[in-house]
Amino acid sequence: MKYLMDFTLLYPMFAMVVLTFVVGGITLRARIRGAQSGDVKMGYFKTMKGEAPDYITKPVRHFNNLFETPTLFYTVCLAAMITQASGPLMQSLAWLYVAFRCAHAYIHIGPNKVIHRMWAFLFSFVVILVMWITVLVQI
Repeated sequence: MKYLMDFTLLYPMFAMVVLTFVVGGITLRARIRGAQSGDVKMGYFKTMKGEAPDYITKPVRHFNNLFETPTLFYTVCLAAMITQASGPLMQSLAWLYVAFRCAHAYIHIGPNKVIHRMWAFLFSFVVILVMWITVLVQI
């Protein structure tokens, strides 16, 4: 018997990709601004060593962060699609994860209130764990 695969998790996955590109654009703009204003020397960008203003380091660090724990998100979404565990619960969890990651990005790049950033990260981390448990329970 042939099963149809549910690809609806591609939408929250694509939303995370869009978030990554948006943060990448913010990072690029901050680097250009820093170089043009003279806030950092061009040599800084060769090794990323030395001092740079917060408006440069915050988006750079966040951009790098988007290639860390979100890999668990992409992997669990693919696992859910392959194992046909991508129903309404998994879709809701995926969108919740994206919402927490967007909040985390806004807080980190913006006001950078550490306690708020920590809660957004922690909630997103818990959602990832619940997603993995959900896939394992459903297979």
